[in-house]
Amino acid sequence: MTSNPTCWTRGGDAIVIQCCAACGHRWLFRRGFCPQCAAPEPRDMVCTGAGTVSASTLVHRAPDDAFRAIAPYRLVLVELDEGPRLMAHAGADIAVGDRVRGETRTIAGQRLPFFTKETPA
Repeated sequence: MTSNPTCWTRGGDAIVIQCCAACGHRWLFRRGFCPQCAAPEPRDMVCTGAGTVSASTLVHRAPDDAFRAIAPYRLVLVELDEGPRLMAHAGADIAVGDRVRGETRTIAGQRLPFFTKETPA
């Protein structure tokens, strides 16, 4: 895990969570304080991208023209090994319970998280 990463939500290539130094709570999406204990100055942590799929859906009715062009596409809810859950795009072969690995890709003109099945070592 690295400090000062550039998160995909800010145009970077990393999946980043925040961690509270005071209580250890971990969460997605940048805040200036811990949502659990209100301690200031949480630190950024780059995720490994590994996790387990807890929900999956195939989207047929996309929200706009850019996503309509790629429909149908799969969205998954992934419980990251670091703790938080992240909704992201995924390969068509992904199912609930699968171990996955995440990265960022350009999808419908946006940099977004994308998960594929983890290959056994």
